[in-house]
Amino acid sequence: MSGILERIEQQLETIGRDGRLRRLPAIDNGKDKYLQIGEQRLLNLASNDYLGLSSSPLLAAAAHDAINEYGASSGASRLVTGNNRLYQELEHELASFKAQPAALVFNSGYTANLCLLASLADRHTLVFSDRLNHASIIDGISLSGAKHVRYRHNDMAHLATLLTKHKDHPHKLIITDSVFSMDGDLADLPSLVQLKHDFNCLLVIDEAHATGIFGHGRGLAHEFGVEQEIDLHMGTFSKALGSFGGYVGGSRLLIDYLINTGRALIYTTGLPPATVASNLAAIRLLQQNPDQGQPLLTMARNLVRHLQDLGIDTGPTESHIIPIIIGDNERTLQVQQQLHDMGIHVGAIRPSTVPTGTARLRLALRADLTLGEFELLTTQLSEVLCR
Repeated sequence: MSGILERIEQQLETIGRDGRLRRLPAIDNGKDKYLQIGEQRLLNLASNDYLGLSSSPLLAAAAHDAINEYGASSGASRLVTGNNRLYQELEHELASFKAQPAALVFNSGYTANLCLLASLADRHTLVFSDRLNHASIIDGISLSGAKHVRYRHNDMAHLATLLTKHKDHPHKLIITDSVFSMDGDLADLPSLVQLKHDFNCLLVIDEAHATGIFGHGRGLAHEFGVEQEIDLHMGTFSKALGSFGGYVGGSRLLIDYLINTGRALIYTTGLPPATVASNLAAIRLLQQNPDQGQPLLTMARNLVRHLQDLGIDTGPTESHIIPIIIGDNERTLQVQQQLHDMGIHVGAIRPSTVPTGTARLRLALRADLTLGEFELLTTQLSEVLCR
């Protein structure tokens, strides 16, 4: 056996011993409110389809019409023949939705972060990044060759200290998630905006888990009223918007720069027309019903209050993402199985996705839960977690 294969085998054995081995689950229709896994029907609290829009007949009809008109593929990159009228309509409405001069659609949120960081930053750039930012941000910084300066999670004093240390450096960029995907807490965007101005930085935010929920669906920057102070707004269609793909909104200058330098845009085939059409339908649906996220946030606050009253650690969450922090990897998997046996499907998140010793269940609440389903969920969580 080659040295590479020996190393791979040893690493997999170590991952297994640590209770961190991942396997692809056999799940059909994983975005539905209820999953059928084998003989069991499970309430799905692991999907990011927060508003239930992936099952919207309007999105499905838009995708179907686009297939009939344009076929199954865009055929090439957008700069060759892969662009079409639907892309132009989507980016126009998206820019308006985000209150930005321009917008650009990417093949995924992960791709969008890789692209914008590799384009905006280079080895002469300092990128100040929250320690709990998404993996796509970390990978984008690595790809760019920039110096990665991590600040303690949501610690604005620490970030200010680091910025002061590098105050004379001419090329500085701050980037953060707005809603953190594993803890459910919120970035302090007003303070970040102030630091951006104080130290002459670009400020980029990832609104993947905020879009559709906060700020009348427009994101946390709109919730805080600072959308005009942020240079680039990144987000996805694949979570609350119920479809697929990523986007960036910002100035015409920055969007044109990404079009001309973004290798992840230039050298990949455009999204299928059906996907672009469903994205457009999702944006229009959200504009017509901008406050769908509010009942979801109310539900989340009620559940968190109940769990905390029972002495359960839900971390710093302020959103629809609720971590139940257990700590031990094997115990986390055991509790996940107990909930599974009661008909609830939740994600078990372990290191290295989260820090060592903070393994957790990640509840992704969804707006289409009925009152009866929510009350049953509350009862079942209490029973399992208080054993």
